[in-house]
Amino acid sequence: MSDTAAVAATALYKRYGSVTALAGVELTVRRGELVGLIGPNGAGKTTLVKIACGLTRASAGTVTVCGHRAGTAPARAALGYLAELFRFPGWCTGAEVLALHQRLARSTGGASERDELLELVGLSDAGERRVETMSKGMQQRLGIAQALIGAPPLLLLDEPTSALDPAGRRAVRELLEELRTRGVAVLLNSHLLSEIELVCDRVVILSGGRVTAAGRPSELTRAGGIEVHTAAGLRRFPTATREDAPAIVASLVGEGQQIYEVRVVRSTLEDVYLEAVTPE
Repeated sequence: MSDTAAVAATALYKRYGSVTALAGVELTVRRGELVGLIGPNGAGKTTLVKIACGLTRASAGTVTVCGHRAGTAPARAALGYLAELFRFPGWCTGAEVLALHQRLARSTGGASERDELLELVGLSDAGERRVETMSKGMQQRLGIAQALIGAPPLLLLDEPTSALDPAGRRAVRELLEELRTRGVAVLLNSHLLSEIELVCDRVVILSGGRVTAAGRPSELTRAGGIEVHTAAGLRRFPTATREDAPAIVASLVGEGQQIYEVRVVRSTLEDVYLEAVTPE
């Protein structure tokens, strides 16, 4: 069971009348892996997540969660979900929100589970604080805590940092990294490419219901030449590779140039994204 993918989509199709939301998607998230799911609005990201949660059915193909068909009771029990536009009752305390979701998830963890989750997300002192008095970042972390009730091996998170300031995004990012060390798999749906690039092991780009690019951020980006900052100004060598850098520096020094900085230029995840979602 330990080798079973946390979530796996195979030849996945979803049609709404004449509209095809997913067209043969193949996607796998391994145990303890953090995968970023990105793409333009209407690419099929939310549809994919809804199928994995069992909220809608595929037209063709399969999705499994920890080896169980999506939508079945074992699959639902194996995942935690945080929607983008979630709302908790403002009059509830943090502990009350978790207690409610424990009942919904039929968790028997009780107060000890609530205390452990609040500590994990950095809200140990907020258990008796009302939601309406919490910052957006605190509510976001509380949302992740509720998704972790019952210790699911998979989390599906929809835009967990989109409305946060830099400090809030860092807190959530550090939390996701901690979850990865605990073996929790995360499928992260986000438009914030910089966050995806910082925290994710792999990236999957959806466009028009299809996977148009996938891989580690370092694999998707590519070298774009060498830049050398000299006393005379910036020198660019657009076709050079990292291996060419020593020879370039030696040549410039031989010309009497003073070298201040040498940088290997790489394309960004944004460059890869725009290339993958732009129609030919």
